Amino acid sequence: MTSKAESVLGALALLLMSGLGVQADVTCSERRFDGLAYTACEVDPRADDLRLFLDAPSGERYGQFSTIDATLAADGKTLVFGMNAGMYHADRAPVGHYVEDGREIMRVIPNAGPGNFGLLPNGIFCIQSDRADVIETLRYDAARPDCRYATQSGPMLVIDGELHPRFLEDSDSRYVRNGVGTSADGTRVVFVISDQAVTFHEFGRIFRDDLGLPQALFLDGSVSRLHAPQLNRSDFGRWLGPIVGVVAPIAP
Repeated sequence: MTSKAESVLGALALLLMSGLGVQADVTCSERRFDGLAYTACEVDPRADDLRLFLDAPSGERYGQFSTIDATLAADGKTLVFGMNAGMYHADRAPVGHYVEDGREIMRVIPNAGPGNFGLLPNGIFCIQSDRADVIETLRYDAARPDCRYATQSGPMLVIDGELHPRFLEDSDSRYVRNGVGTSADGTRVVFVISDQAVTFHEFGRIFRDDLGLPQALFLDGSVSRLHAPQLNRSDFGRWLGPIVGVVAPIAP
């Protein structure tokens, strides 16, 4: 349930951002695929300042998009896109591997386990200086790419152009879900949130069959949230753990 205070914070954030010019190339749009509604935001990691956020300068978890935006404002910057970026414990610490600004905060978890996170193969979203990739966890662990930011989640939605082998076309497990997909050359990154409850099979297909992305990773379900000021949207509700976002300077 959304509190009154959270509603006010979200409304204020959108009001402030509506009056600010920003410099960024993120493109968010509403789309339909197979009769289902989604919102997709496309990022170019070569041009956009794509980051992960966990702990604020105070030492507390950021938790909300508005908290990140308030911190960035002190440096003349703003959050032009945001999304929850992986599963977290009750203290909002990452469940799996997490790297922020080159510092490893949580190690790689390579083994199977309970819940969606442990439904192997799972994967890691890795942001480097000029590209970003969704990489299956065992491949990542063997190669250890130089990620400035990384977050582990699961399951993988699409692996080398194929849907996760455990997904059932006739599944009745439906939730609002969010995830990220990447192109083979790492220059195209698309974040998607479903605007209605969908199955894993349906959600994987929008990445593979509609967006044409060979790798995609599930980030979470039911707590899925999106910050897309260009669509006058900034979701609020439960406090989050890892958050992915694009930072841009406020235009003079």
